[in-house]
Amino acid sequence: MNAEARPGPTAGKATLVIVDDHELARIGLRDVLEDQRGLEVVGEAASGREAVVLCRRLQPALVLMDVQMPDMDGLAATRALKEHCPGTSVLIVSLHENPDYLFEAIRAGAAGYVLKGATRREILAAVRQVLQGESPLPPALASQLLRRLASQPQGEPRPSIAGLTPREREVLRLLAQGQTNSEIARALSVSPSTVKSHVEHLLAKLGVSDRTQAAVRAVELGLLTSP
Repeated sequence: MNAEARPGPTAGKATLVIVDDHELARIGLRDVLEDQRGLEVVGEAASGREAVVLCRRLQPALVLMDVQMPDMDGLAATRALKEHCPGTSVLIVSLHENPDYLFEAIRAGAAGYVLKGATRREILAAVRQVLQGESPLPPALASQLLRRLASQPQGEPRPSIAGLTPREREVLRLLAQGQTNSEIARALSVSPSTVKSHVEHLLAKLGVSDRTQAAVRAVELGLLTSP
């Protein structure tokens, strides 16, 4: 199958691309996502390489990415997508909950994962969480993955935090600890809407598309260290 793009997206809807080398899997995800309020599937691809080409053209809000595929697997495709389409979030779709693979997926730029055996409600919840700037990962798992990342030697010099205000740094540090917007709001004695605004500014300043990758950047900035 060649990468398939559909007619132009409807205004006001979040655009999605489904990537899986099995047609039945694509059909299953499409059935879950189609006709959902605020969502629109604008393309499908059967390999990682097809996905990168398609997404560079469509610039979707979110890609649901299979793991094992011919002609570029999910990890390599995620890295390429985040390089060429930094505003696109990637949600890994996996048969198994493998912590090692998930760790590598987060390092590659994924926002999180959803299991292929997940219910319709769970899939939609994960998709909407990413699109709303939340993390689809359980806080305990997200914290474990980030601390593992923090414990590893940094291959490149850490970026500067000079562009962040003191309050933004504090919000980012709490976000990286797995706290929700409501929890951050209570910790800082501000409203959840204020925290949401800070998070939106952080995503823009850090050049990331989702909360998970903002937390990864917090590790790179040295705001989260291993115990």
